[in-house]
Amino acid sequence: MRIVIAPDSFKGSLSALQVANAIETGLLKVFQSASIVKIPIADGGEGTVDAMVAATNGIVRQCYVQGPLGDKIKSFWGILGDGQTAIIEMAAASGLTLLPDDKRNPRISSSYGTGQLIIKAMDYGCRKIIVGLGGSATNDGGSGMATALGVRFLDSSGNELASGGAALSDLKHIDLSGIDNRIKDTSILVACDVDNPLFGPNGASEVYGPQKGASPEDVIELDNALRVFAEVARTFTGKDVAEKPGAGAAGGMAAGLMYFTNAVLRPGIEIVIEATGMEESVKNAELVITGEGKTDAQTSFGKAPIGVGELAQKYNKVAVCLSGSLGDGAEAILEHGIHALLSITQGPISLTECMLQAESLAEKAAFRLALALKAGMELSNGRATEEARGRL
Repeated sequence: MRIVIAPDSFKGSLSALQVANAIETGLLKVFQSASIVKIPIADGGEGTVDAMVAATNGIVRQCYVQGPLGDKIKSFWGILGDGQTAIIEMAAASGLTLLPDDKRNPRISSSYGTGQLIIKAMDYGCRKIIVGLGGSATNDGGSGMATALGVRFLDSSGNELASGGAALSDLKHIDLSGIDNRIKDTSILVACDVDNPLFGPNGASEVYGPQKGASPEDVIELDNALRVFAEVARTFTGKDVAEKPGAGAAGGMAAGLMYFTNAVLRPGIEIVIEATGMEESVKNAELVITGEGKTDAQTSFGKAPIGVGELAQKYNKVAVCLSGSLGDGAEAILEHGIHALLSITQGPISLTECMLQAESLAEKAAFRLALALKAGMELSNGRATEEARGRL
């Protein structure tokens, strides 16, 4: 049997590769001679670098950049197996998890560190960069990122603006003369899995600001600031991107990348599938297994298992989603090429226990899945013996 194992990470407990390894171990206890291809995946958020580097035999490079509040932090970026494509995740430099709860403030947090990661990739010689959006702590429209690239954001007196989304209310002029010339010759592919515009009722501030620490008053202020930013950026770049689907992703980072680079937005899972060569592996497989930390109604809006399920459906392959937990609306993914969905838990268990035991639970769940599959194969072959039923 040829099997493709392509899970996302179980956030907070296992990387995508660790999940894939655990599932493989469980399957091999039943299908000892199976040919297994492991393709760790992600959709642009945390874990994207590790997943893509692991899937393409690339490398991870460590570095120091400016964190969301201006402090020096240890970060990283990756180089894919082709040796020419860089992979960056915004969460590694400008992420929400880099800040304690009481320090989260999108009025002042900056995406500058993400711009530094882009610079480091260009310094290495990469002229194709994939930027994964997700888990950001910022709402600055990517102005911090652009500042790192050499763009200057000025008020009516010609003074440079302070960092953060709130300061954009005073924006009057954008000086593009100092932008790093290499960015013009660098292809930027943005992994984005939301379709929010830059501002408005469904924009960056309204939808994502509160989870980053914004009060109701902050949300209004930040939304108005992004409106100012959009108008001034349109004037000085000649680009009108504020209403484009996805422009509001990561506090407007997607918009900033489109304003100041040649960035193109695509669903994160599509980028991962293309970069890892997953399509060819799925085409030649008989079974595809995907999964994530929690599968629920939100999964069907374009998260990683949907991309895998639809790819399996394209080639009429059986696909199973094996996740850390199943929430309300998880069944919606059955309309996207997934044939069955299972949780790794065996009974009542706390989230903390589940996360601590995730590797063992995933392995045991894969073993149970393999037993069920083997029994089904025997049934389809007309050999449903009492012994086979007993193994279910």
